Amino acid sequence: MAITSRAPAPGGALAPSGPQAPPPDGLPRRGTAWAEGVEQLRAAATTEPGRLRIVGAVLAALVLLFGAVAVWEISARVTAADDVVGRSQPLSADAANIYRSLADADTASSSGFLAGGEEPREVRQRYEKDIANASRLLVNAAASTTAGEDSRKQITLLSEQLPRYTGLIEQARATNKQGLPLGGAYLRYANEQMSTQLLPAAQRLYEAETDRLYTDYDDARALPLASLAVGLLALAALAWAQRRNYLRTNRVLNHGLVAATAASLVVLLWLAAGHMVARAELSEARKDGQESLKVLGDARIASLQARASENLTLVARGAVLAEDKKSDKYDVDFSNDMKDLDAGLATAAALADDEAGRGPVARAADGVKRWKELHAAARQTDLKGNYQDAVGQVIGDKDHKEYSGAAFDTVDASLEQAVVHEQQEFTRAARDGLGALDGLVTGTAALAVVGAAAALLGIGRRLSEYR
Repeated sequence: MAITSRAPAPGGALAPSGPQAPPPDGLPRRGTAWAEGVEQLRAAATTEPGRLRIVGAVLAALVLLFGAVAVWEISARVTAADDVVGRSQPLSADAANIYRSLADADTASSSGFLAGGEEPREVRQRYEKDIANASRLLVNAAASTTAGEDSRKQITLLSEQLPRYTGLIEQARATNKQGLPLGGAYLRYANEQMSTQLLPAAQRLYEAETDRLYTDYDDARALPLASLAVGLLALAALAWAQRRNYLRTNRVLNHGLVAATAASLVVLLWLAAGHMVARAELSEARKDGQESLKVLGDARIASLQARASENLTLVARGAVLAEDKKSDKYDVDFSNDMKDLDAGLATAAALADDEAGRGPVARAADGVKRWKELHAAARQTDLKGNYQDAVGQVIGDKDHKEYSGAAFDTVDASLEQAVVHEQQEFTRAARDGLGALDGLVTGTAALAVVGAAAALLGIGRRLSEYR
């Protein structure tokens, strides 16, 4: 009988004889960690304690996920609402004030020029105050770290052109004091710079900042759909778990699962109610505040431009013609600006929702009506060749106690009062909207942790019955 021997393997151990059978289905003999975990989970699911552990883990995870998504979405809404109150709207208002200050400075400079060599002190102070205010606001806007690229471009343009404009005004003033007719040319050129360079740049800056304000509005008012969906899913899972518990134990309540359900329900209702209140208040801030502010701002700008055109009609004395080559350009501009002013006041009156808002707009409308009458009288006087009397009817003198400039001042003061009121309305509504979200982030996080812990405790109570 033949005897076979096996050669020793390295290290002295005997090598197995014959070919080795491959593992079934080509899988490695030792499973991966994932495969082992799946196998353990499958094995656990075959017993009630194992299934309870899985249910508890899923419930806790869903409640925590609900809290995390809610905190994420609420934080984004709070940030956007805070930006509306503390960043976007103030920057938009500053941009509007830059425009108004520049337009008012142009109006004051033309009024001072009409007065002749002895410019009234109050007119000079008004011009200097407007220029200082515009310069200060430009510095603040340039220092803002949140200004967009387009806004920075307009700020740079305004900062470059404003000193050139003031230089032209000083040249016009100095020449006018010497009694030289060249002063009017300097003033008209300064007005052209204001109309074609400075005011369009200020308008673009205002539009850019207002667009960003409306973007923040939309972000703050966006519905937290993901939070609501996950919250409903978590509540459905908790309800299913309690029904499952009732069917297996005939016990109506599980204190831990009830507590988890209550915590999740409180978060969901708080989230929905807080966000609805915030949406309503922010909508009011936009409709009754910001929209009114925009209309009033446009109306005020139209009144300032009309006043500048009225003054320049006398300064130019027919030297600048409109596109038809027949009419006085500045007189045509005055008529167009007055149409814009009438339309703006009509819209502002429709938007005003209380007497404090309607009153100043009504007084402004009355002032515009009287302004038109006085302007028409001054224009007729000028066309008849009585230039000095027409100037008195426009800027006032000892013979004209009632003049168009006084009517303009009434309109401007009334519009300023309306703007202050609407700004207060905006601030109140926007802060109320932001306040509706106060504590929601912290409360949601705390309740989510409490809900997840309660779910685990409730399942743990059931597991203790198997020990």
